[in-house]
Amino acid sequence: QVQLVESGGGLVQAGGSLRLSCAASGTTFNIKSIGWFRQAPGKQREWVAYISIGGIIKYADSVKGRFTISRDNAKNTAYLQMNSLKPEDTAVYYCNLGSVRGSNYYSSDNWGQGTQVTVAS
Repeated sequence: QVQLVESGGGLVQAGGSLRLSCAASGTTFNIKSIGWFRQAPGKQREWVAYISIGGIIKYADSVKGRFTISRDNAKNTAYLQMNSLKPEDTAVYYCNLGSVRGSNYYSSDNWGQGTQVTVAS
């Protein structure tokens, strides 16, 4: 059974940084692509970034240049370094193990509980 545990969220001032982690178990981590998503109150969940099996990375325009996704296959863990945070980045952040076809990320049904990120202005 796949389990994903996100951590690292918190309250930060605008312009600050946070590093989120996603620890995976119950799956062969290094043959999965990883996606980070977020959901703000009253809004739909939106894709933020992905890193493919081969290390290809793509970001949503809203976070490009500020967020960095990475993975450590030896630790079955993915990361999302978030810099220059803005109040509009406030959301619950989730990771997902899925697949990349073409330039699109396809999520699986496995989601963790998420981690709350709150950016104060």
